[in-house]
Amino acid sequence: MAGTDANGFVQDRFAGIRTAFEANLASGEDVGASFCATLEGETVADLWGGWADEARTRPWERDTIVNVYSTTKTMTALTALLLADRGVLDFDAPVARYWPEFAANGKERIKVSHVMSHAAGLSGWKEPIRREDIYDWDKVTALLAAQAPFWEPGTACGYHAITQGFLVGEVVRRITGRSLGTVFREEIAKPLGADFHIGLPESEDGRVADLIPPPAGSSIEDTAASELAKNMATNPGIDPLDTRTRAWRAAEIPAAGGHGNARSIAEVHALLANGGVAKGKRLMSEAGCRRALELQIEGTDLALGVPARYGMGFGLPSEFLPMPNPNTLFWGGYGGSLAIIDMDARVSLGYAMNKMGRTTTGDMRATGLATAFWQGLAA
Repeated sequence: MAGTDANGFVQDRFAGIRTAFEANLASGEDVGASFCATLEGETVADLWGGWADEARTRPWERDTIVNVYSTTKTMTALTALLLADRGVLDFDAPVARYWPEFAANGKERIKVSHVMSHAAGLSGWKEPIRREDIYDWDKVTALLAAQAPFWEPGTACGYHAITQGFLVGEVVRRITGRSLGTVFREEIAKPLGADFHIGLPESEDGRVADLIPPPAGSSIEDTAASELAKNMATNPGIDPLDTRTRAWRAAEIPAAGGHGNARSIAEVHALLANGGVAKGKRLMSEAGCRRALELQIEGTDLALGVPARYGMGFGLPSEFLPMPNPNTLFWGGYGGSLAIIDMDARVSLGYAMNKMGRTTTGDMRATGLATAFWQGLAA
């Protein structure tokens, strides 16, 4: 029966993770959650527990999955890195090389690397759109192709909360003839046996935990401080209850619509943590993995209003967000989910939950679990 006990396992040296995980459940900080850690390709912690719904009628099971919002971006970035490693995608090329219509309105010089690092000046749509429009791939990508950037591309970063996935995804579609969710599934998730989905089949609906919206007054819309942030948060608005619908789950929303759990997050990103090898399979070269570490831009994010350092699709450590080792990648999702990849220690960490916190890109629950892991590693 579900409760405050963690299911799964942790190696003895990492017992502090279980303590921290159960404390989150006991305090009510988490209703249902999962946490996973890999070290040198081996899973050393895999925990889950609590409830899959706010009414506490469905236990969070081993195979429970949940919408992880922007942690999805790490899977989208990985898909692009895979194609670049194969030589079919050039990050230094203009987006318009692959997507000619994108050159409209002064965007002919925007590089794929600008899109990967939130520096393309397309943090939102200028044309008013509705929430259901983001289920219409052709419409939202055509609008982005037609509009002018909000700022000079490459000169500053501004979080592309929803648009990044459509921008990267359309480049991937033009190159491969397949949707980003399809490429991810066929080239990454399926070979690794990973339970992460960008575009969720209806057959999996029964396993999905309900996201519980953040406290009143702390949504993305409530906390938007700048005009760019307001545009990002309100055009269209973001309603966590949409994630309970078949329309949201079925749509490919590669910046925010991914469904998975901590195990799938950590075990997919073991690929980056271990130089392109995971589950005994080499899918990428080590050099291809390390491209993610290349600093693209840094400074105050124009949309988030905080200092940021962006690599190729991931956040990089900074004084504002320090990490134990320099060659570390990370990103988190609205409400609290998180992925961390440490290439120095060959570590990948994943956290996914259903009770959303006051955050847009990961929060202290995940940080506390990661800290417990690092303490065990250092012991």
